[in-house]
Amino acid sequence: MENILDKLSSKKIAVCGNNENISNIIDSMSEQIGFEIGKRRGILLCGGMGGVMESASRGAKKSNGITVGILPTSDKSDANSFTDIIIPTSFGKLRNFFIVNLADVVIGISGSWGTLSELSMAMNLNKKVILLAGTGGAVDLLINSKVNISSNTFFVAKDVNTAIYEAFSSH
Repeated sequence: MENILDKLSSKKIAVCGNNENISNIIDSMSEQIGFEIGKRRGILLCGGMGGVMESASRGAKKSNGITVGILPTSDKSDANSFTDIIIPTSFGKLRNFFIVNLADVVIGISGSWGTLSELSMAMNLNKKVILLAGTGGAVDLLINSKVNISSNTFFVAKDVNTAIYEAFSSH
């Protein structure tokens, strides 16, 4: 069966990060990331819940972007109000694989264990992974890791503009 998202020529960008308890700075950065994705006619993929996912989706909607939320639950009402296409899965954290597998690019902002699983799966799938430096959590853990990770496994962006430029570049 052909995936309908593959028929769309727009770049599909997953935004991964905390589900709740985000600072005003992370909220603003996430919203700006979403806004820029929508402005460039990208499709924002995320887990469809709160926190970074809701902020990025809100930003995408402000620029008339398309948002897709792949929920861990079976209940569509769990999606944030900025989600256009709601995909309830009943898969829990297993849904993280579907988020990153469908994406052309994965952007990590802060995050915890779920975000770390998404980012590591994306790297394992050879997806372009962009980590927004200074956002804390799993993202900065990876950036500052002493583990021998190849330097071309992920791109470290110092700010939102750099992350968006890299996400939409062809290399």
